[in-house]
Amino acid sequence: MAGTPFAAMMQNGIDPTSVEGATNLPYAIPNLAVDLHTTESPLPVLWWRSVGSTHNAFATEVFLDELAEAADKDPLAFRRALLAHHPRHLAVLNLAAEKAGWSTPLPPGRGRGIAVHESFRSFVAQVAEVTVGSDGALKVDRVVCAVDCGVAINPDVIAAQMEGGIGYGLSAALGEAITLKDGEVEQSNFHDYTPLRIDAMPRVEVHIVPSSEPPTGVGEPGVPPVAPAVANAVYKATGRRIRTLPFSMSGLRTN
Repeated sequence: MAGTPFAAMMQNGIDPTSVEGATNLPYAIPNLAVDLHTTESPLPVLWWRSVGSTHNAFATEVFLDELAEAADKDPLAFRRALLAHHPRHLAVLNLAAEKAGWSTPLPPGRGRGIAVHESFRSFVAQVAEVTVGSDGALKVDRVVCAVDCGVAINPDVIAAQMEGGIGYGLSAALGEAITLKDGEVEQSNFHDYTPLRIDAMPRVEVHIVPSSEPPTGVGEPGVPPVAPAVANAVYKATGRRIRTLPFSMSGLRTN
């Protein structure tokens, strides 16, 4: 927000859109510190669909999988234990895992990953299934999404927003990048700045948690979980971690 018309929203030098999605982690972690180190850049940088949760959901949910591995726990079971006092997070997590067949084995070269995140007072969990070829080519085959956005006023709109958010998030994760050389943007049009093409869109299932809570947002909360869910699935398929966006698929050959 610094240097923009929104700068007045900063408090004590902290940009809330830089830390949202990290400062409100639901996991039962007794010692939690969130630091902000703002990088100064000559290029103006603002946010896009899902604001701070665009990057923080990715960082936190990929790291949760790494913690689960360090603890020798299944990623789903690990999250369940840490969300015991957050029933709405837990409900979407359980529903997405159930509908995706979380424990069903997959053949070599395929993987399944999970992520859950709250944004705009809505709760979304997603399970991604991917295939990574022997040449390192990544295909997202399926995304199962569970959402709790309070009273479902228009279920079709909710499903459409989740589907659109998944496509939007996948675009950013798989191929959208703006790079500079000698002070100029290298991309010029959609041939070298590549949003997701229709043939790369996975099958998407959306499941709505019945709720009597007040209705909340659906336009943005479908975006944050998809990139970490896919990254976690890639790890299951290849044994290799992804820690950057957009994904660099070099070296992701199957073991």
